[in-house]
Amino acid sequence: MRVLQSFKEPTSRSNPYVTQLRDSLRVTGVVDPVCFSWRFALLGRFDVFHAHWPEALIERRGFASTAARNAMYAILLARLKLTGTPIVRTIHNIELPEGISPVQKALLVRTMRMTAVHVVLNEFTPIPPGARAELVPHGHYVDWFAGHPKHEVLPGRILFFGKIRRYKNVEGLIRAFRGLPGGGDDHTLHVLGAPSSEDLSAQLRTAAAGDTRIRLVLAHVSDEALVAAVGESSLVVLPYPEMHNSGSVLAALSLRRPVLVPDNAFNRALAEEVGRRWVLTYKGPLTSDALADAISRAERVSDAAPDLRARAWAESAQRHVAAYRQA
Repeated sequence: MRVLQSFKEPTSRSNPYVTQLRDSLRVTGVVDPVCFSWRFALLGRFDVFHAHWPEALIERRGFASTAARNAMYAILLARLKLTGTPIVRTIHNIELPEGISPVQKALLVRTMRMTAVHVVLNEFTPIPPGARAELVPHGHYVDWFAGHPKHEVLPGRILFFGKIRRYKNVEGLIRAFRGLPGGGDDHTLHVLGAPSSEDLSAQLRTAAAGDTRIRLVLAHVSDEALVAAVGESSLVVLPYPEMHNSGSVLAALSLRRPVLVPDNAFNRALAEEVGRRWVLTYKGPLTSDALADAISRAERVSDAAPDLRARAWAESAQRHVAAYRQA
């Protein structure tokens, strides 16, 4: 089967998830994964369209570019409908993205309605009544990071990493860190990642102003820098209030670092799967006391590794093949 993926040919700055998915599908010998280009999408021959983050194909840029992308995406949907080419959609995020136009919202809703099979990353993902679904747990990054040197943990180092969006509550983490009992003089906080806007960058700098224990690296970082930052941290904190799934959690666990995340059904199930000492949770808003408690618990984590056997990419590829065949 030739499957058109909605992501472009991966580069060194791409999410490793898409690179590992493409490579694992190639190994099956059953699927020919084709990375996205508008020319191939509109003129090429393929059996299935696999949508991951379709909003990335129509995201706002200049007026003319946005209008052209919206028009081409509408033509693509029409072509899929006309030719009977099915859509498989991975539900990375439950809600539609914020800040999109009515036209873009209509295109994304149309994509959801045309989806033949929904790939869900965990059993808590809601799908439309009667819809077909294939459970494919998010793969790990153990092999992806294996070639990088290991780093010694720096006691008291706390880390947030990943693309920074408002919903990820990085400002809340900074406030909780600054309010650690006893002043938190033995701890440091590093924040790594590119914010979604200049306004958000400015707000984070204001939130951290005057505190020499906080280091902000508000930009995309290389895998080498990321591995070093995670390896040196005693605790990774990802305080997304509405966390449904997170590649960053899997990245931290793949590098054998404990994570602090909100208490919800998904994170409780993940803790049972990989080991409770690796996935620490807190209830309600992130507070300084909750952060201090997690720091204390993280210091007791041994050198063992979390159990990520259910997240092997070979198994993920076979489940994707099943989704494509079903579609």
